Amino acid sequence: MNILFLTITKFNSLHARGIYVDLMRKFHSEGHDIYVVAPTERKERKDTFLFKDNRVNILNIKTLNLQKTTLLEKGLGSLLIEYQFLVGIKRYFPKVKFDLVLYSTPPITFFSIISYIKKRDGAYAYLLLKDIFPQNAIDLQILKEGSILHKYFRIKERRLLELSDTIGCMSDANRNYIIDNHPYLSSKKIEVNPNSIEPINFDFDIDRSIIRKKYNIPINAMVFVYGGNLGIPQGLDFLLDTIDCSKNILNIFFLIVGAGTQFTKIKSWFEHNKPQHALLLSRLDKREYDELMKACDVGLIFLNRKFTIPNFPSRLLSYLENRMPVIAATDPNTDIGKIIENYNCGFRVLSGDKEGIINALSKLSSKSSDFEIMRENAWKLLKNEYTVDKSYNLIWNKLRHVADLD
Repeated sequence: MNILFLTITKFNSLHARGIYVDLMRKFHSEGHDIYVVAPTERKERKDTFLFKDNRVNILNIKTLNLQKTTLLEKGLGSLLIEYQFLVGIKRYFPKVKFDLVLYSTPPITFFSIISYIKKRDGAYAYLLLKDIFPQNAIDLQILKEGSILHKYFRIKERRLLELSDTIGCMSDANRNYIIDNHPYLSSKKIEVNPNSIEPINFDFDIDRSIIRKKYNIPINAMVFVYGGNLGIPQGLDFLLDTIDCSKNILNIFFLIVGAGTQFTKIKSWFEHNKPQHALLLSRLDKREYDELMKACDVGLIFLNRKFTIPNFPSRLLSYLENRMPVIAATDPNTDIGKIIENYNCGFRVLSGDKEGIINALSKLSSKSSDFEIMRENAWKLLKNEYTVDKSYNLIWNKLRHVADLD
């Protein structure tokens, strides 16, 4: 079958790793023809180009900057991208009959593209709901509730949800939220299709001291790592509070790796406070990041306490893949912490609860037998719930049913 995938994330080949690349690679390995449409941002100084190789077609369309830019350019780019993608599809894939159009949020502005493909080809439309917008922007006071922009995006959101044949949500809490807040949708079209990857069973017999020396990380410390986006949605003031109030716990070290709108603020905090038990690194490439993860012990997840929507950060998968117990400091609406505790591979804490985070850090500050059990449980959670095979089978079963295939 011909699979069309629309994304605003960087996508250059099937040889990288990530939740979308792994899923497309799975479709390809099952014999499907893959067509990906993704942006190449203005700052990359590249024109639109099409890569073709062995049933893989990746169309990178020149757009305005969508990440790490001004709000004005990001907003304008987000509005224009639907038209740019549609023009590109018509130009480069005019005779391709798509069986499935797969897309994720953000953005919520792909209605015209999906509608066109459905009408032209009779394609099945499957939404991977990774972002509940515009409510997340209301929660963080980026948009004003009831404003013209809010109403505009609510209309866009409703049209996209109604157009989708199936909506794949990241967790049970996500699914329940959509059902409760969008009563016009049939609950039968809403299912749990979580973030997923193709797990790699890493060789942990490596000399971690070599990696730690490379980054000036104490050799014998218990390393708590936060890796990923450093932005307002993560509520990183509590991460800084956690580093500050844990200075008296022996043998622990914090590692923060990432980039985002709050990086400069965090860097300034580090320069002013000079914590001896923490290190801030800017974003690393995927190979270096994966190497560094092998030298860490516990993964950290932080979410802004203001969220009323149940986020489910994909960085959890990297931690689980590296057999790390996880501490999730979040708002009360997400179920990521509940899942971690149910699998006995970490602890959940309400964002802002200093006593709770200190207790969790203390429990994981030594490599006891319980810690080793949690490490194995982390791997089990990944293998049981978050493999790309599971996501693929959910989508493929929908296509089989529609096409009446055996």
